[in-house]
Amino acid sequence: MPGETQAPLASGLYLVATPIGNLGDITLRALEVLRGADRIACEDTRVTQKLLNHFQIETPTVSCHEHNERQRARELLAALEAGGRIALVSDAGMPGISDPGAWLVSGAIAAGVPVIPVPGANAALCALIASGLPTGAFTFLGFLPEKAGARRTQLEVLAAEASKAAAPRTLIFYEAPHRILDTLLDLELVWGPELRVAVARELTKVHEEFLRGAVAGVRQQLASRERTRGEITLLVEPPAQASTPPAAAHEPVAARLVRVQAETGVSEKEALKRLARELGQSKSDLYRELQRERARRR
Repeated sequence: MPGETQAPLASGLYLVATPIGNLGDITLRALEVLRGADRIACEDTRVTQKLLNHFQIETPTVSCHEHNERQRARELLAALEAGGRIALVSDAGMPGISDPGAWLVSGAIAAGVPVIPVPGANAALCALIASGLPTGAFTFLGFLPEKAGARRTQLEVLAAEASKAAAPRTLIFYEAPHRILDTLLDLELVWGPELRVAVARELTKVHEEFLRGAVAGVRQQLASRERTRGEITLLVEPPAQASTPPAAAHEPVAARLVRVQAETGVSEKEALKRLARELGQSKSDLYRELQRERARRR
């Protein structure tokens, strides 16, 4: 109300969400906290300074990123225990979600310091609600491994878990633009070309884009472009129950193996593993069946 004096912030660690692209998504409460804090701990002080300059906020900043968080946490915790008011921000979105902050939060809780979330923009949730995929149950998994082998292994583990699920569950990942085509190809190899996905790019920005549909089609759309840019959120709806295509129900293992190798270009050993997962059988059982087929042909 006009004429009222703004009460000072209570002491504690404030986890402040910042815009993921559109500066208009900052909340009034976030601005109040950033102005009233003693210091702002930033993932990158240069990025945060642009936000502060835009809203004419002069609160001092200090870096708190993945390389110095544990060391910086000691300094910040000392200030908090002395009654300080620290705001923690990442470059965009919620601090601690695939960004620094978890170590400092754990330390503050252990020290008995109040930890106060200040909600706002988050790329994973923004992408989920506009994806067209199930929102009732979802899992956020951050970034997939950079190396192809480790990435495929993680997806195969997730596929095995999903095959036992009783209901759909959307998986949410962050992905780098230079890896998105490789990741979509891995998804296609693990779950098949009809897997439902959504690629959300440049959320809340001028060139915001959603690509929704079967993974093979989405991959082809992106592959036809000269270059893919921007921050990407990838959403996947794995089938809740693994099923064997009716046409392939009585197809010999050897023929199926040839088909998988032709489609993927992988070794026989890798193709056998993929086929076992596709059919919901153990690799050893499938291998014994393959050996029996080969013995009968001799």
